[in-house]
Amino acid sequence: MYNCIVLIISKILSGFIRIFKKNSGNIIGKIAMKLSPNIIKYFKIDCPVIAVTATNGKTTTNNVISYIIKNNGKKVVSNTEGNNMETGIVTKLIKSSSLSGKINADFVTLEVDESYVPKVFKKIRLDTLIVLDFFRDQLDRNGEEESLILKINEFLKDYNGNLILNNDDPNVARLGKANPENKNVYYFSVDKYEFATKKEKEVGEGKFCPFCKTRLEYEYYQYSHIGKFKCPKCDYGENDIFLKVKNVNVKEGTFEVENNQETINYKTLANSIYTIYNYAATLAFSKLYNLNAQNALATFKLDNGRCEEIDVAGCKTLVNLAKNPTGANVSLRILNEDSDEKDLLFVLNDNIADGFDVSWIWDINFNIQNVNRIITSGKRAYDIAIRIKASGFDKEKIEAYLDLNEAVKALYKTEGKKYVIANYTALQPTRKAIFDYKKE
Repeated sequence: MYNCIVLIISKILSGFIRIFKKNSGNIIGKIAMKLSPNIIKYFKIDCPVIAVTATNGKTTTNNVISYIIKNNGKKVVSNTEGNNMETGIVTKLIKSSSLSGKINADFVTLEVDESYVPKVFKKIRLDTLIVLDFFRDQLDRNGEEESLILKINEFLKDYNGNLILNNDDPNVARLGKANPENKNVYYFSVDKYEFATKKEKEVGEGKFCPFCKTRLEYEYYQYSHIGKFKCPKCDYGENDIFLKVKNVNVKEGTFEVENNQETINYKTLANSIYTIYNYAATLAFSKLYNLNAQNALATFKLDNGRCEEIDVAGCKTLVNLAKNPTGANVSLRILNEDSDEKDLLFVLNDNIADGFDVSWIWDINFNIQNVNRIITSGKRAYDIAIRIKASGFDKEKIEAYLDLNEAVKALYKTEGKKYVIANYTALQPTRKAIFDYKKE
């Protein structure tokens, strides 16, 4: 009865927030959990619960999965806006439930912060967990990535549900051995693509076998430490692949998947190997639940600052989030794979949600090509400008602006392609500044 009252209060507050056209984000969940710390247990979910976690790519992957489910004529409840900690998930469930706590849906899909996977799913059922990758991220909040991996590994020791893992990330594939009794482990992989390298091109993690401590050997690297690896001593990395993506062409956004001895061709709006890995995870999910994903992937458009394309007065602009070295390196890899001349805007903040420590920018590979000018902005505009200068880029072609609107104006004072990279709290203000400039 008490939880029902808490739910009524929360729904009323959510209604007021909606009247003022604000996004309730985490606030409704925070209030509800203050009133009833275990309110999440009150929800009645009778459909499959899917969770996506990773350092990078969980928002895109969760949103694509939600889109695929809808494209198959089914109802889904999903936190597609992000808000991936427990309070954000509670907010979403409050909005989507009846007063009795019942969730009326065919699927519930949730993007979940890595550190919150054990917390959330000790309280509600989990049918399928999808893990994409692990990289160093927000060290002052998360610590080293190994601590996160070990927390999830501990949780998985008693987990017998579906586990979809990226076999090309040694930090992820190891989770398949957390519970030897779990027979529902499914690995996905992506074959070598055009820009893969023999040697590691960007900073990476997980260089040693987690079981025998031998240095891993790589046949190739796709990006960072993602690639075809194997332990020469214990054969770690050799797993049966549930879904393999082949013949990737990032310029055309095409790839192939073999399914039951049939080759299915996919055409997408994606233009990076990073996004193709996210799509591979969604296809593994679709195969597991017998959903058709071909039409959905052909029409799904990346937005909200994740490889988002914006046309500003004829200038094609690609905006992407980069909240850690790997995210930045992937964004710069996309830039380098484009042979056209372009300008770059890099926006860097150091707010609480970003992590105060921005030393990670020194792990970014700024070996950039065909870039005429670089504009920097954000609270740490001068830090990132100094980092770029130290990489050898011509200092006369670097412009730093603490004022974001001035930085955007400077970006568009010349014609041609534009690339924009922004970290976590800088992303939405940067998008707004671009759209405001576009209106003008």
